[in-house]
Amino acid sequence: MMNAFALVMSFLLFCALSMTSLVTLAQPQNLPLMASGAPVLEARAYLLYDFTSNQVLVNHNGTERLEPASLTKLMTAYLTFSSIRQKSLALDKSIVPTATAITPQGEESRMFLEVTKPVTVAELLRGLIIQSGNDAARVLAETISGSEVAFAARMNQEAQRLGMKNTHFVNATGLPSAQHYSSANDLAILAAAIVRDFPEHYPIYGERSYFYNNINQFNRNRLLWMDPFVDGMKTGHTDMAGFCLVSSAKRDNRRLIAVVLGTDSDSARAIESQKLLNYGFQSFETVRLFKKNQIISHLRVWKGTEKYLDISFQQDLTVTIPRGLQPNLRARVEILQPLMAPVSADQRIGTLKLYLSDKPYLDYPLIAHRNIPLANVFSRGWDTIQLLFY
Repeated sequence: MMNAFALVMSFLLFCALSMTSLVTLAQPQNLPLMASGAPVLEARAYLLYDFTSNQVLVNHNGTERLEPASLTKLMTAYLTFSSIRQKSLALDKSIVPTATAITPQGEESRMFLEVTKPVTVAELLRGLIIQSGNDAARVLAETISGSEVAFAARMNQEAQRLGMKNTHFVNATGLPSAQHYSSANDLAILAAAIVRDFPEHYPIYGERSYFYNNINQFNRNRLLWMDPFVDGMKTGHTDMAGFCLVSSAKRDNRRLIAVVLGTDSDSARAIESQKLLNYGFQSFETVRLFKKNQIISHLRVWKGTEKYLDISFQQDLTVTIPRGLQPNLRARVEILQPLMAPVSADQRIGTLKLYLSDKPYLDYPLIAHRNIPLANVFSRGWDTIQLLFY
């Protein structure tokens, strides 16, 4: 950790000594990283996302629009979790399935609901997640939105809110449709949202089997048996989509999410996903530079009720880099100067730029820690005079 400490100290020194003027500020970005030995997978698209540092480590055709199959049910579950939190739905709520919802639409995954047998939301969630039941998905969609069509509209609204730019849903199950698609990048965003927003429900994804209606069905995610660090998430398959898997694993407080789309077999999606996860854990390391809301420096503010402003980060600043390159990590801060009042809390005032081996690596926003209102007319006048010589 000595190198990380040195980086922090050099950053603080730069803040104290340098006020770099900016014309425009670049938006925060997460750049794809490459370390030696990156695997080439037998899949149409794949992506490896570091949940801990919010960085993409591997990206192959990540924005290509592909059929998501039952990975769709990640969004069905997300909206169900949201409804439970908003108290418009309860885990112990008993529902009588409609014939429309439970009638099989060809050969499809089912939890084998019966039209005369009430089922709870808790049971439906396990049927949805563990057994990948299309009947469970449709019952939940009808319960939450009145119809699957209305539920699909809500799915699309949520996808847009989450920033899923290459996704469109027409059903809650993932049954094939020309207008039903997603991408590896978008599915990583959705999987991360489930882990982040609903940690109380996420453990369901790690359950290996579920017994309902005298039928025991096993979770199709083979990695739950193959890798002790994998604790979720979801499989998908249709003839057009191929075999797909979103998997999540946690080692030493670091979580990776792998998305693999369009492999040739059930075993292949597990094997290829395992390659991706192993590569991420073995080839990269994560360093925390600052804690959330940790005050890292003070900046001069003009025409305000206070002369100095604290700056900090909105969340823990954690960086993932290829192993062995931590000594090559450098920081530079660019601050918009002169900084004028009024300043509002969470206002962006600059950018922290990280360089790896002297090449641009990642940018992070610097934000104000508190509000600073305008000063009175006399103080503002005096600052105006001082600025003539600044």
